[in-house]
Amino acid sequence: MDIKLFIFIIFKNFSGKEGNRMKKKTLTIAFLTLISISFLHVKANAADISVGATTWYSWWDMDNENSSSDPDIDPAFLYGPALSVKFNNDFNLSFVFLYGKFDLQEEEGKEEVTRMDSDLAINYRLNSYLKLFLGGKYMSYTQDNGFKHAGLGPGAGISAVIPVGLNFFLLGNASALYLWGEENQTDESDNDVTAKYNEYGLNTSLSLAYYIAPASTTLSIGGRYQYFKTEYEDDNLGDMKHKFYGITAAATYSFSI
Repeated sequence: MDIKLFIFIIFKNFSGKEGNRMKKKTLTIAFLTLISISFLHVKANAADISVGATTWYSWWDMDNENSSSDPDIDPAFLYGPALSVKFNNDFNLSFVFLYGKFDLQEEEGKEEVTRMDSDLAINYRLNSYLKLFLGGKYMSYTQDNGFKHAGLGPGAGISAVIPVGLNFFLLGNASALYLWGEENQTDESDNDVTAKYNEYGLNTSLSLAYYIAPASTTLSIGGRYQYFKTEYEDDNLGDMKHKFYGITAAATYSFSI
């Protein structure tokens, strides 16, 4: 099956009028099938692998439409591993995981918030500069008081690699996400309270990379902006808007097997 046709079918399913449960099942099956197709397509070829570490010094703005005052959140580092497996000139599989802790100041005092942001994607090369990618995203944040907000869903977008000379490259990407998840917390009477939600947003980044040929290593520095909106099934809870923005840096080492 032509990969462009396969991606079109996935998005057509997602934009149809089926129920949410059917959309989630269709997207999950489609993504797993796409991974299987890519592995079968390239099983006889050697793989180029890049492994490394990435970090994001991020500011976090939170806006609750039901609250007259939003919490103050100190900027913090998110960090974690990055992995890419290139099977041939058309396909590669990428994985990035970020983890960090923010200090959130509320009327009751300061709370530590742990955030996780993880992406797994299949990338398809359109030409020498552009790639399409489709994958899954897990995103969560938890507090010491037992509050947990966690969602999972699909993401898709486009990325670009533009050479600027002397082993320097511009790296950019833009993507959209759609997640569904739950919030869990304990109320004043020690009862467990669960709220279901849908979440959608966008992510963009731009960085300058330098490839050190003798060391097979790429260094990069740039910026990233992420926005997402949380819409609860319970209208009384009110929507939440989140903005993350800051400086990114990464180092990766490449080799072949």
